Amino acid sequence: MTENAQAAQPVFSIEKLYVKDLSLEVPNAPKIFLDRENPQINVQLRTEASNVDEGVFEVTLTVTVSSKLPEDRTVFLVEVAQAGIFQIRNIPEGDLEAVMMIGCPNILFPYARESVSDAITRAGFQPVVLAPVNFESLYQAQQQQQAAAAAQAGELPIQ
Repeated sequence: MTENAQAAQPVFSIEKLYVKDLSLEVPNAPKIFLDRENPQINVQLRTEASNVDEGVFEVTLTVTVSSKLPEDRTVFLVEVAQAGIFQIRNIPEGDLEAVMMIGCPNILFPYARESVSDAITRAGFQPVVLAPVNFESLYQAQQQQQAAAAAQAGELPIQ
């Protein structure tokens, strides 16, 4: 293979995985431990990417898990920002966002899931094991929402 052909080969590598931020709140302790009601669990995901250097990106997957009782009393709130530094080179410009919003979160999610479960267990609660997430489906839905919003904005009359 020539040097130019090697230089043009797509590159995707994990440089570093780390917990960027972790917070746990149990605002109604210790009384909340005496409550026997089943709480409602809510999970929210957010992915962000930023350019660190040429061909090097930081991708952060933030997972927020909250647990509330029917009277809107918070049992716990956990937020984990699991991040990674990825070397991504020679990927077509149109595919770069998809790699960062699908491929990278797929790598980060198991680590975030473990951190969430561990934090909840250490707080004295039964572990919450997050179900697998289809980041491709989430990305496609987000793209469709953005396209619909752009189309709707284009249809609005100019005032």
